[in-house]
Amino acid sequence: MPSDVLRSLVAIGPSNGAHRIALRAALSVLVPLLVLDATGHLTWTMYAAFGAFTSLYGRERAHADRVRLQLVAGAWMTGCVTVGALIAASDHRSWLAVPVAAIVATAAAYRSAVEGWHPPGSLFQVFGIAAVASVPATRADVVPALLVSAASALFAVLLGNVGGLLRRVRRGEVAELTAPIGGSTAGAGRYAVLAGLGVLVAGSLANTFEIGRPYWAMVSAVVPLAARALPAQVIRGVHRLVGTALGLLVAWLLLSLDMHGTAAILAVGVLQALAELVVGRNYALALAFITPLALLMGNIVRPVPTSMLLADRGLETLIGVTVGVAIGWFVRPRAGAV
Repeated sequence: MPSDVLRSLVAIGPSNGAHRIALRAALSVLVPLLVLDATGHLTWTMYAAFGAFTSLYGRERAHADRVRLQLVAGAWMTGCVTVGALIAASDHRSWLAVPVAAIVATAAAYRSAVEGWHPPGSLFQVFGIAAVASVPATRADVVPALLVSAASALFAVLLGNVGGLLRRVRRGEVAELTAPIGGSTAGAGRYAVLAGLGVLVAGSLANTFEIGRPYWAMVSAVVPLAARALPAQVIRGVHRLVGTALGLLVAWLLLSLDMHGTAAILAVGVLQALAELVVGRNYALALAFITPLALLMGNIVRPVPTSMLLADRGLETLIGVTVGVAIGWFVRPRAGAV
C-alpha cells in the first residue's frame, strides 16, 4: 500500500474538459461575491459561496440529468446554509453544530450513494452547515442566508446549463427531466452511518481540545470515508494531509498580502478555477488551491491572525483525517469473517 499511496500523490490524470468546469465554477462564485461587494454585504460571503458550490455537481452528466442533480445539490446547499445560520445564532453553536452536521453527513452520504452524486459523499454539505454555524450571527441573518444561498445556487445552475439549453432550442430539441442516474443501495446505509460517525467524533474532539474551527476536523473526517475500501480511504487521507500542507504554504503567501474586498474576491475566483482544473486529476494538488481558497473566504467574513488560522487548519485536518481513517480501519472486513 505505501507504494500505491506514493504513486497516487504524483500521478496526474487526464483533464477530461476540466477547463470548462473550472470556468463555470469560478464565475459561479465570482459573480455573487462581486455583487455582495458592490452592495456592501460582504458579511454574507459564506452564504453565496456555499450556494455557488452547486456548480461542482453533475460534471459527468448532460442536459436534463445535470439540471436535476444540480437542482438537488442547490437545495441541499441552501438548506445547509440556512440551518447553519440558525445554529450560528445560538450561544452554544460550537457543540450544537456537531450532532446536526453528523445527521446531515449521514443523510447526504446516503442520498449521494443511492443517487450517484458526483462529487460523491457529504463533504460540501458538512462544510456548508458547519462553517456557517461557526460564525456568530443573529436570527436576523437567517433570511439573508436562505435568500443569498438560494440565489447563488440558482445562478450556478443557470450558468452551468444555459449553453446546452440554447443549443437544444436552436435544434428544436426538448429535454424532459428524467429519473436521476442511480447509484447503488448496497451498503449505502452503512456508508452513510460511518460518515455521520466520523463527523461526530472529529467535531467532538476538536471542541474538547478547544480548537478554533471544529468544522475543518469534521470536513476532513468525511474525506477518507467518501471511499468504501480501506486502501482508498488511506490514499484519500494522505492526499488530504499532503495537499493541506502545500495549501497552507500558499495560504501563508496570499494572506501576507493582506488582500481585502475586490482583490480578495478575485483571488478566491482564481483559486476556485485552479482547484477545479486539477481536482479530478490529483486531489492533493487540488488541495494546494482549495486550502487557501477556504481560508481566504473565511477571512473575508471574519479576519483572524494568520498564524492562528494556519495552525488551526493544520491541526484540525490531522484530527479529522485520523478519525476518518481509524473508523475505516476498525470496520474493515476481516479475513475469515463469516
